[in-house]
Amino acid sequence: MPQIGPMELLLVLVIVVLVFGVGRLSEVGGALGKSIREFRHAAQGKDTDTAKKEEPRSEEAKRGQPSI
Repeated sequence: MPQIGPMELLLVLVIVVLVFGVGRLSEVGGALGKSIREFRHAAQGKDTDTAKKEEPRSEEAKRGQPSI
């Protein structure tokens, strides 16, 4: 199996920047991270709705104050 070296990674990064642009690169990274997280939850047999419920709530919700 061929190994990926630093030059190959640099080439992939340049292509990604050319395709998506620097401004959208963070959006693409965030969407990719979210997709990987959801895939892991699905592979472990967890429901995605349950995973969302386990996320920490905001400070207002912890104190019992409604968020506006």
